[in-house]
Amino acid sequence: MKKNEMMKHIAITILILSLAMVFTGCNSSEAGGDSPVESNVSENNTVNETEISYYPVTFTTYNYAKEPVEVTIEKSPEKVVAVYQNSIETLLALGLEDKIIAAAGLDHKVKPEFENAFSNIEYLDDWQPSKEAVIMLEPDFILSWYSYFSEKRIGDVDYYHNNNIGTYMALNTGCTSPRTLQNELDDILTLGKIFNVNEKAETIVNDINKKVLDAAEESKKETQKSAIIIEFYGDDIYSYGVTSLGGDMVTQLGAELINPEGNNIGREDLIEFDPDTIFVVYYNGGERTDEEAENGALNGVLDIEAFSNLSAVKNNKVIPIPLGEMYASGIRTIDGIERISNGIYK
Repeated sequence: MKKNEMMKHIAITILILSLAMVFTGCNSSEAGGDSPVESNVSENNTVNETEISYYPVTFTTYNYAKEPVEVTIEKSPEKVVAVYQNSIETLLALGLEDKIIAAAGLDHKVKPEFENAFSNIEYLDDWQPSKEAVIMLEPDFILSWYSYFSEKRIGDVDYYHNNNIGTYMALNTGCTSPRTLQNELDDILTLGKIFNVNEKAETIVNDINKKVLDAAEESKKETQKSAIIIEFYGDDIYSYGVTSLGGDMVTQLGAELINPEGNNIGREDLIEFDPDTIFVVYYNGGERTDEEAENGALNGVLDIEAFSNLSAVKNNKVIPIPLGEMYASGIRTIDGIERISNGIYK
């Protein structure tokens, strides 16, 4: 073969190979194999199809008459108003901060791990927002306490349901009795169901259950201890009974709950009870720092001369506990379990 003919043959071969590569690449792109744009579209379609197949979701909440109400939502809520500590923090723990359009009613600063997420959320000036204020926000879902769903506050749930706005009322806030640890777990699981984040909700619940089981096992190694949970209202002392969440926590951790009836008691009663541990409830309502509120609660016991001979005082077993850890505690349930367990057994 002459040199010129050989060069011509090589050039034709290269051209054919090049065209074959281009053709193959086009076919691959049309099939969606290598195109990042079409790959993203396919991925988004999968997400949308998953969401469409998941909803509608039906769950049970309550109205102000404490009657169960079934609510059905057609899609995941996107504009949520969250009122009160557990409402806000549970949503943050579930990674739903982008869905909260407004929040109100913090008894304490949000937990440190949620500070960054919370910093981008609108926190309302009114600790207890009015019905008109909530309506103006145009939410598609409201999460709050029983007492807040009154006509004098944000309004009964019927109004919102009639206007296609979902609601959920935390179980331990007054719509059911007794107030139990299981109710807190059910709240978290229900919110997981509503927002289609079931795995995250189950992880949180499993962590709480493990903490309870571990603490209960530890308690079996010691002689049963006694504990009382009190809160000061001026000169009155309120004792949390067995039907309260705090009382249920103490009982499940293997301790004896003093004054299980739960009612107002006098100083003489506390002296007669002489529990091993006294838990003193506090909250700041945004008016004081947590440290000031905590010290105020402790001083309610430690500054009273008549209490100086109590076993709990002598043994440094007067323990402050935030309201948010033992009353409609939400994500703080695990903190309450740990505080009560350590306060009784360590």
